[in-house]
Amino acid sequence: MGVMRWNDLKEESCPVARGLSVIGDRWTMMVLRDCFQGIRRFDDFQKRLGITRHVLADRLRKLEEDGVLERRLYQDRPPRHEYRLTEKGLALLPILVTLIQWANTWEPHPEQDDKILRDRETGAHVEPLVVDSETRQPLTHRTLRRIESSAAPKA
Repeated sequence: MGVMRWNDLKEESCPVARGLSVIGDRWTMMVLRDCFQGIRRFDDFQKRLGITRHVLADRLRKLEEDGVLERRLYQDRPPRHEYRLTEKGLALLPILVTLIQWANTWEPHPEQDDKILRDRETGAHVEPLVVDSETRQPLTHRTLRRIESSAAPKA
C-alpha cells in the first residue's frame, strides 16, 4: 500500500480518506457546526470561532469548491456574501450529530448538559442511532465486517 499524502486524499480509493479530504480539519467541522446553527456571514463565523480571517476565508473557499457551501450575494455595495449549506452540505448532518453523541459519551464536559440534541417541535431529547436501512438494526462493530475499500490500494 502506498503512502497517503494529505493533498491526495480526494483521489484515494478509501472512502474515509476521501471524506476527510473535505471535512478532516478541526476548523472545517466548527464552521459546519455554525452553518447548521444558522450562521451564514463571514464576520459572524469569525466572531463566534475566534479564528483568523485568513484561515476562515480558506476554509469557506474550500467548502465552496467542494460543493458543501454555496456563496450568495446579499448586499451589492459593498459586495457581501453569505454561505449556505448545499444538499451535499446538509448530508453531513449525521456526521456532526454522531460526533456530538460520541463527545458527550466519551469526552463529557463537567458543566454542560449532554442532552443538547432536541426535537425541533417537541423539545424532547433525541438519542441518535445509526441503523441499517434494510433491516433497521443498529450498526455496531459486532454487526459489520471490517471496513475496507472496494478498490485495490495504490502502489
